[in-house]
Amino acid sequence: MSFVLKAAVGEPAQRASNPAVVDTVAGVIADIRANGDDAVRKYSDRFDRWSPDSFRLDEDQIREIVKSVPTTVLEDLQFAQRQIRDFAQAQRDTITDLEVETLPGVFLGHRNVPIDAAAAYVPGGRYPLTASAHMTVLTAKVAGVERVAATTPPNDGLPPQISITAMHLAGADEIFVLGGVQAIAALALGTETIDPVSILTGPGNAYVAEAKRQLFGEVGIDLFAGPTETLIVADEYADPFTIAVDLLSQAEHGPDSPCVLITTSEAVGNQVIKHIDALLPGLETNAIAGPAWRDHGQIHVVETLSEAYELADKFASEHVQILTQNPREALDNMSNYGALFLGEGTCVPYGDKVIGTNHVLPTLGAARYTGGLWVGKFLKTLTFQEVRDPAASASIGEIAARLSRLERFEGHARSGDLRAAKFGDAELSWGEIPVAANLK
Repeated sequence: MSFVLKAAVGEPAQRASNPAVVDTVAGVIADIRANGDDAVRKYSDRFDRWSPDSFRLDEDQIREIVKSVPTTVLEDLQFAQRQIRDFAQAQRDTITDLEVETLPGVFLGHRNVPIDAAAAYVPGGRYPLTASAHMTVLTAKVAGVERVAATTPPNDGLPPQISITAMHLAGADEIFVLGGVQAIAALALGTETIDPVSILTGPGNAYVAEAKRQLFGEVGIDLFAGPTETLIVADEYADPFTIAVDLLSQAEHGPDSPCVLITTSEAVGNQVIKHIDALLPGLETNAIAGPAWRDHGQIHVVETLSEAYELADKFASEHVQILTQNPREALDNMSNYGALFLGEGTCVPYGDKVIGTNHVLPTLGAARYTGGLWVGKFLKTLTFQEVRDPAASASIGEIAARLSRLERFEGHARSGDLRAAKFGDAELSWGEIPVAANLK
């Protein structure tokens, strides 16, 4: 018998943004669209108390910041970036151009062309997500993006050293100290001193997410982002203490972050609750992780792992951790997740920070229809076609004309008629309309 051992008591996150956030963001975007740099500076000063002569750092400033970072930090950043670069390159190597001859003399194909310019937003504030520099900048550069503009908010009135160092090491072509809606809008729309990009990437708060949503269409975006989510599938052999620690590791992302356990063992579920209750008081981020667990934590007890996988797929969580005797079974039994973490040796923070996969992942059920950010997101797959054989063009022209007239597209049909006549034996017959002679 399946049942809920702990239910969520808070309202689940909604795809629709808070109306106040929507209005605020729309106003900032409209102002920056109309007034460019002046509006950007106004909002940066208002929200971040930051108004330097230039929001873009020059090479000397970047060099001095990187020099100030401790050697161990540099080495750790470089290690993480090697993992991410190597995996992104391995992914890129699987993406190939294509050209096939589908009929005699008819060639179809596609080319994978990098986007020309991308923005990489690296959050600051309460949690400066330095790893986002790796995930966005590095992945874009491996894809072949020529210009990557990276931006991050100031930290207490100063450029955040670690984030800027990570951006630089990742290969950012431009680095801005600029945050919030003003950064997103400036990079999407362009100003007198900031050139526009073609895609916006990277996580952010509710205002940043809403800015990306409102600007989508004018530019591309990576994902519509919601609160961080984690889900663990565990059998009766799983360690309850490990489960508790790993759930709380993601609960600290925000007070609205769902943390879900699906287990085949009621005993495991009860022990997890006890461990979390014991761990939370001593956790530095208890003020955030506590409400997340209280309001959005869930424990479901099911009879079989097949039921567990089926229920997990319905959640379509951002992060799914498999703590079972045979974790790789999940690869064949699940399809809706942002990223899968198999076995006790693999925790979600590995993916968040260092292991090499991308941490920009779908939330709010979006894993039902998309994966996360990857090198392919920065590539446009562009098709082409060429009919070299005149006879093939004539034959296809006749069929194209007939199909076009079924849809009442006479202009389309005449393009087909023209090829059928010019390269074949057909004659043009368009009523009283004069037709050019000597087509062949």
